[in-house]
Amino acid sequence: MPTATRAGRLGLDITVYALARFGLIAALAAVLALFQVPLVVGLAVAIVVMAPLSLVLLRGLRTRVATGLAERAVVRQALRAQLRGE
Repeated sequence: MPTATRAGRLGLDITVYALARFGLIAALAAVLALFQVPLVVGLAVAIVVMAPLSLVLLRGLRTRVATGLAERAVVRQALRAQLRGE
């Protein structure tokens, strides 16, 4: 896969992952709001609950982002080695 396409795909994966996490917070806060929980308290609880829940629900996205970042690190190391003349 060309570097530009891979970089674009990584950017897309990171964006989708971030939006999914924000969506999860919004959904949890909305459920709590249905039970008359104040908004600030609901957001705080949603953020705390979202952390472990996203590990389970967003596993595939998280894996794609981690793989893309690892590939990017390898490419950057190779480019730095070229710049050093190795």
